[in-house]
Amino acid sequence: MLEILIQGRGGQGAQTAGNLLARTFFAEGKYVQTFASYGGARRGTPVNSFLRVDDQPIRRRCSIERAAAILCFDDSLLPGLVSQFADSDTLIVVNSRRPAETFRSLGDYKIITIDGIGVAQKNDMGRIVNSALLGAFAGVLGQPSIDKLNQVVAETAPVKKQENLAACGE
Repeated sequence: MLEILIQGRGGQGAQTAGNLLARTFFAEGKYVQTFASYGGARRGTPVNSFLRVDDQPIRRRCSIERAAAILCFDDSLLPGLVSQFADSDTLIVVNSRRPAETFRSLGDYKIITIDGIGVAQKNDMGRIVNSALLGAFAGVLGQPSIDKLNQVVAETAPVKKQENLAACGE
């Protein structure tokens, strides 16, 4: 079973990203369980989106204690994330303009940085990084397929469909 955590700050789109990722895995025929934690439920406070993905029905109903993969929308949240949800085998993709070496002081983690804001701005998406980060995360994780993710993004993007697809594909 693949257990994934997506964390961001309220208003950044982490919940939407979690829902899109869950929908993509489901479209690939996987069983999916998704739930969220909103903390203070205010803009700017940390929010978590948890996903479980498997080839068979998921019966587990507890929280995710150690994620196999983490997508972090805000690098200032990374220290708390790794101490609470990661181990040395966890793949961590973080939205940051800083190089991965910047985060080596946190420990021996598999951290990959993606300039989601740069990709979003290049594709006329402003500071909306969902598609850019989801495409990068799927590429690094090796699943779900980029084609299926693009299909879900195209079906669900309320505006700027082509820009979202371009950001997802970078």
